[in-house]
Amino acid sequence: MDLKTEKPLGLVEVLDESLSSDGDIGCEKHPEKTETYVFTEEERLKVETLIRGVDDTVDLVDSDVEYMFERLSTMTMEAAIAILEETIFDHKDDANFPGDVLDRITLLVSGEENCDMDHESYELETRFQATQIKYHSPYPEVRAVCSPTDDVDMPCESLRAYIVGIFWVSCASFINQFFAERQPTITLSATVLQILIYPSGELLCRILPHKTIKIFKWSVNLNTGPWTVKEQMFATIMTNIGAGSSNFFHYGLVMRLPIFFNLEWVGYGFLFLLDVVTQFFGFGLAGMLRRYVIYPKKAMWPTVLPTLQLNKTLLSTERKQIINGWSISKYKFFFLTFAAMFVYFFIPDYLMTSLATFNWITWIAPHNKKLAFITGSKSGLGFNPWTTFDWSVINYTTPLVLPFFVTANRWFGVLIGGFLVLGMYWSNYKFTGYFPPNNSNLYDNTGVKYNLSRIVIDGEFSEEGYKSYSQPYVGAGYLSMLGAYYAMYTCAFVYIFMNEWRTVKDAFKGFIESIKHPRSSAFAQFDDSFSVMMRNYKEVPDWWYLVTLVVAFCIGVAGIVGYPTGCPVWAIVVVILVSVALVIPTNVIFATTGYLIPGDTLAVIIAAYMVPGNAIASVLCRVFGYNTDEQAETFIGDMKLAHYAKMPPRAVFRGQMIATTLQCLITTGALTWLIDNTPDLCTSTQTARLVCTFPNQVYSNTLLLGIVGPRRTYDVLYPILKWAFLMGGLFAVAFWALRKKFTRQLKYIHPVIIFAGINRFGASYNLSYYTPGLYASLIFQYYIRRRYTAWWTKYNYILSSGFTAGVAFSAILIFFALQYHPKTLKWWGNTVSSAGVDGAGTYALYEIPGGRFGPPEGSWS
Repeated sequence: MDLKTEKPLGLVEVLDESLSSDGDIGCEKHPEKTETYVFTEEERLKVETLIRGVDDTVDLVDSDVEYMFERLSTMTMEAAIAILEETIFDHKDDANFPGDVLDRITLLVSGEENCDMDHESYELETRFQATQIKYHSPYPEVRAVCSPTDDVDMPCESLRAYIVGIFWVSCASFINQFFAERQPTITLSATVLQILIYPSGELLCRILPHKTIKIFKWSVNLNTGPWTVKEQMFATIMTNIGAGSSNFFHYGLVMRLPIFFNLEWVGYGFLFLLDVVTQFFGFGLAGMLRRYVIYPKKAMWPTVLPTLQLNKTLLSTERKQIINGWSISKYKFFFLTFAAMFVYFFIPDYLMTSLATFNWITWIAPHNKKLAFITGSKSGLGFNPWTTFDWSVINYTTPLVLPFFVTANRWFGVLIGGFLVLGMYWSNYKFTGYFPPNNSNLYDNTGVKYNLSRIVIDGEFSEEGYKSYSQPYVGAGYLSMLGAYYAMYTCAFVYIFMNEWRTVKDAFKGFIESIKHPRSSAFAQFDDSFSVMMRNYKEVPDWWYLVTLVVAFCIGVAGIVGYPTGCPVWAIVVVILVSVALVIPTNVIFATTGYLIPGDTLAVIIAAYMVPGNAIASVLCRVFGYNTDEQAETFIGDMKLAHYAKMPPRAVFRGQMIATTLQCLITTGALTWLIDNTPDLCTSTQTARLVCTFPNQVYSNTLLLGIVGPRRTYDVLYPILKWAFLMGGLFAVAFWALRKKFTRQLKYIHPVIIFAGINRFGASYNLSYYTPGLYASLIFQYYIRRRYTAWWTKYNYILSSGFTAGVAFSAILIFFALQYHPKTLKWWGNTVSSAGVDGAGTYALYEIPGGRFGPPEGSWS
């Protein structure tokens, strides 16, 4: 059989598969061999070594090991070969599937005569490889953090889980919204909050009485016994959904703050209303996408694995073992790394901030513009071999979580983007040499920041004001960012539908079947171990999510009509339809790489054509174009987390609804407090680094396309941007064709992630935020993962969680104790990084001849 071109027969054709009475995965049955294999003591020892991995790589409890023994004992060679053939076909171009494992199972499938082993060893390894793929997971990262079994009677949606979840949603949602505008952002992630949830749950186990109370027709057990893994995960999912900052508020700041559009009617009520809409619309959309990006086994979701690992660390009994010479427990390791980073972070964040922005090359000649442009960390391109000693900067790309190929592809894209900016700036392409190279500001034809009030009169675009003032110009970094974004959209859409067409087609067929048969379970469409185990629980009907989506949309319409937005409802509908079309390819990419493609820039273009000259309509269309997709992807990630943890879907649905409602109330309050009480908010001089990178970018993009308009931008100012869409689509087709021919050689190259790196300039981010992450990923995700697999499996995610938690809690203490009411520590170590032109961010490579450039005044329209 040609595995490259023909899909092997599915297991249905080879196996007579059945479900046992308890709903677990049934054993394969074959007419010629139905007996169970009995292992000798020597074979049991050998098999357990295989199951647990070399040096106990896979940390399974004894009951899980026994389960895998049972499945292995009933696995026939015929079934094993069929499973392995199907695996080769499904994962031959899967960058997340280990290449050495793929080579090994390809060798096993080719026949015993090609393998240098005896008959018994060949059969044992063949059956073992098939067993762990069929009854656990194809991915070693998933096997390391997930159990292959499930206890359906374990408490999950308990009263105490709700109490803990609601409490930490309330605390963390305020904190995360508070630091959402910091550069780089500091977030209390799920892996951090789990550390707080665990002792809270244990405390309630000790203090709540062991009694049951009746509320109407329901009985509620106040204390069901020991705090369980599923209760911990239930509270974590609530907190993870609820504790995130709302990306809608980036746009809220743009509408409300005086340095932007200064709309006084944008208060708590409007902000809360639009937050509710975007959150719950995204929630409803997430539920409709389950078949595409949650249930397929190739949807690995690397970003959720640290949460699962930490959950296992906190609640599972850990066997005493020595891993590559290390015997420390995971729990103790977490708190040691947490404490070390908590203390250390005071150095780069307060005592010597030049270690955080380590633009040391510019210190040689602080006022040399060319040196600052190329090597600077603040407003330059960041060509610097070592740029920081700050974990919040190193961890900006989550290098200990995302696969190495993702980090490497993105860094390579940033490198390409840096050279593009370098070429445009040095050649003064479209006058870019007259402005700072790497920010999101718009400038007029004298090189100063564009004055919006001169072209907007009484809220409307003024043609006469525009002709008598200036065309808007952008720097080289922002121009490259826009072009890369446009190319990335078409590349993602075309490439994913060509490369993952079978997955998308099967999921769509399943969705149509669910409409025809609303009582059927979507889990029945998938035969991987997790989906089969999830058949024990009642699934959330699609219509629940559909109702949530429709109600959220109606609330949004009411808000848009009830407030003086001037935005037509039909424009919002069009933007939503386009976003829904993009959400499938973007989520497929997110599920396999951990990279989220934002849809806001595309929404601005669409709004600019539909509602020209209306800035607020442009912002609101951008809200629906970005937030609905972004929130959907956040919810989907937590649904995948619940899927891996085998949690009742309806319980998760209720927890997410409650947490999201609470989050909307609290984050709106946090933003309102920031607006009213934070001096210099969203300016480059803000003492706590609340510089609002994204809101500044939104403002510039809205001015450029929402007010000045796409015709003037694309036809007159920057016509090259129109061609970026075509270039992205053509590149996707060309790369797909090359990858079909050179599958193995191009397996780890991802064109969409490369474009995602190219677009990193133009908003004060540059290579200095990506190079340290590349080093960390090279060490942990490539070298240690391959050379010291057991250590990596046990400690890698714990190290990431401990350092991230230490930074978050240290940053909170530093902000409220030392920065909110500034206690300045002024010395060379805190001033050197901002003393030169890189810190000022106002330099340009060329002087403007005669103080003015561009076409003669009044010659543009």
